Amino acid sequence: MLFETLSVIPDVFDSYLDASIMGRARRSGVFEFVSYDLRDWTHDRHRTVDDAPFGGGQGMLMKPAPIFEAVDDLSSRGERPHVVFFSPCGVPYDQRAAERLSHEGRILLVCGRYEGMDERVYTLADDVFSLGDFVLTGGELAALVLIDSVVRLLPGALGDDMSAVDESFSRETGLLEYAQYTRPAQYRDMAVPEVLLSGDHARVDRWRRLSSLERTARWRPDLIDEATLDDEELLVVRSFARDREEVGDGPTHEG
Repeated sequence: MLFETLSVIPDVFDSYLDASIMGRARRSGVFEFVSYDLRDWTHDRHRTVDDAPFGGGQGMLMKPAPIFEAVDDLSSRGERPHVVFFSPCGVPYDQRAAERLSHEGRILLVCGRYEGMDERVYTLADDVFSLGDFVLTGGELAALVLIDSVVRLLPGALGDDMSAVDESFSRETGLLEYAQYTRPAQYRDMAVPEVLLSGDHARVDRWRRLSSLERTARWRPDLIDEATLDDEELLVVRSFARDREEVGDGPTHEG
């Protein structure tokens, strides 16, 4: 898969994408990445990409011409990319969107800056995403979030392809990931659940499923409605729903 970014600060991506899991996946050919400088599609000596908004107001807007020319030019180079913009008005980005994008061959991420972008550029978009109800200085961080979340789903990226299946919000479960522990087994009067030390894989699998349900019922009860539950699991969900009503929301130590 090829990821491309269009940005006025194209050098910010490599330090993250060359590190850790992303770096290993990139070096092994799981994905490719190219960043482009939007200013390369300007035609004045100052390489101007922004201008004042019509109608007045604070801040500067990104001009439409460099973005249109860049997307047209890049789209003419081989397979047409799936073009993604970021905006507070966009569709909330989630795991299902990441799974859908993981089947694309080429994704071009257009990163806004300043006060925003001329509205006409959104006609180029195949997707417009929002990371949440907050404002970032630019789209570069959002682009890295999207790349990271999609690369993790690509074959070979994590080494163990089941790692992505077990994670929170995966299509297979739709639930939060189960609680996890490592050594030491006892720390500050908090013990690892005995079942995880038992070596009984069937019991461990069942405990993890119930732990996933507990965490989801406590922190993201909205996800429960789409899950398929057996009778025991329904009792777990109802139990934690009652606990939440009695003592309020909040994380607990499991065990």
